[in-house]
Amino acid sequence: QVQLVESGGGLVQAGDSLRLSCAASGRTFSSSGMGWFRQASGKEREFVAAISSSGGNTYYAGSVKGRFTIYRVNAKNTVYLQMNSLKPEDTAVYFCAAASHYSGSYYQSSYDYWGQGTQVTVSS
Repeated sequence: QVQLVESGGGLVQAGDSLRLSCAASGRTFSSSGMGWFRQASGKEREFVAAISSSGGNTYYAGSVKGRFTIYRVNAKNTVYLQMNSLKPEDTAVYFCAAASHYSGSYYQSSYDYWGQGTQVTVSS
């Protein structure tokens, strides 16, 4: 069993930066692929970024590539999402997810465990 707790969300202005954190419990963190997804009000949840278990491979949605960076510190059981140059369209609840059998995936079905989410609001 893995428990995920996100933090770091908040209200910022367009162009600002935020760093989201996802702290994981459990012994399998270092062998799990990790991902960030987001869900805007009234929309489907969508892929944002993913990282392989070692951190050597990263994957991004086109809408955030070049602005967001996913990275992990396995010694701290934590994965981060550094978000720069935020835009109002980045406003959403951001979810962290862990995949026991995939080392980085775009697909929600690949992920076994999910956090509760953290709200990010970007004002114009």
